[in-house]
Amino acid sequence: MSKDKKIQKVIEPMIWQQDIQTFSVIGDPGCEGLGTYNMKIYAGALEKSAKSDFTLIVGDMVPDGSKKYYNEIQEITELIAHNPVYVLRGNHDTGDYEKHFGRHNYAIIAKEFAVIAIDNAMRTFEEEGLELIKQVLAMEEVKNVVLSFHIPVPNHFIENCVSEEEFARLKEAYMPFKEKVKYLLCGHVHSCFVDEVDGIPLICTGGGGAMIEDVSEEIKASDVNHHIVYFYMEEGTLKYQFEDINETCYQREQEDAILKEKLEEAVKGEMMAHLRYLTFADRARKRGMNKIANLFEALADSEYRHARNFYAVLDQPPAFTATIKDFIPVEQFEYEQLYKMMQQYARENHAPLTRQAYENASSAERVHAELLEESMKMEQFEHDTIYVCPVCGFIMTEESALDRCIVCGAPARQFHKFQAE
Repeated sequence: MSKDKKIQKVIEPMIWQQDIQTFSVIGDPGCEGLGTYNMKIYAGALEKSAKSDFTLIVGDMVPDGSKKYYNEIQEITELIAHNPVYVLRGNHDTGDYEKHFGRHNYAIIAKEFAVIAIDNAMRTFEEEGLELIKQVLAMEEVKNVVLSFHIPVPNHFIENCVSEEEFARLKEAYMPFKEKVKYLLCGHVHSCFVDEVDGIPLICTGGGGAMIEDVSEEIKASDVNHHIVYFYMEEGTLKYQFEDINETCYQREQEDAILKEKLEEAVKGEMMAHLRYLTFADRARKRGMNKIANLFEALADSEYRHARNFYAVLDQPPAFTATIKDFIPVEQFEYEQLYKMMQQYARENHAPLTRQAYENASSAERVHAELLEESMKMEQFEHDTIYVCPVCGFIMTEESALDRCIVCGAPARQFHKFQAE
């Protein structure tokens, strides 16, 4: 292992770190791709875990084992991490895993606890890992042990786990010293839950970069935030807590004035390209050139994704449930002040099309604000069908939609329908 680098390439099966008291766990940062939004979450997780003596990533650093992805995640980790980072192999971590992270099975042994990382990325526990468990648990000085692996063992929440036969092999390895095993720890599932299996708490965490997903009727994506798990000793007991990753956690690049300015320019440029391509796609579609329209719609979507990635670096949103109220004053300012002012200016300067564009937009912004007000009570929001006039942009609910747009007169057959599933 290198003391200069944050990622610890594990060479020996046992790593003695007697002075450590805490560690943090990050799950599944890269399995869905190393896009900027995902990596911002991972960066926030690394920042959040800075208070720990070390960080353990419980698998899926990369989407696959390509050299390009390993180099990318390694560079990001080295530049952002504040403490040593250990990696446990996940099912996406194929290829040159050993070249970058070292052994598949190893133990980090502190004075008051031990973390044993064992490989089950292929849904089977390696014999080397099971032997390591037996060896470490047999040590008299080892008392509080966390057994960590990527894919969950059978539990009450999900079926995406190793087989009962594989779990039996694991239990056989730890059974003689079962009382020392305080936690089973895994990733793989892009959510989090705590269960009890074989009388031991099972902690599942996959909130370090991958998009949170529905796990079951009991565990919905809407109820889970991106997070880390923080372990610490308290009065001789190894404890843990989930800590949500605030999206304002990582701000390094915003603090560079030049980068901030250029990122803002990039967002504007990409969104203008998005609009240009969509506009041309509309023209092509009207001429029956559907293949050309399809190309430009795809180009527009690509430019939007670029803009979103640049914006992700800049974005510092509040908590999800507190976000909607921040949008309302912007909409109100536009239709109450800014757009009225521009309508008047355009009228006085004989610019009828500009005046019309602002007037039409102002009508829509008022409805935007009204709908946003309603949506603040998320659970009570009942509009599952929304229509947008493609000509002027006026927005309507199913209840307010008429045969024609009340702003520009476009026929209802042209309305774009947005239907909640």
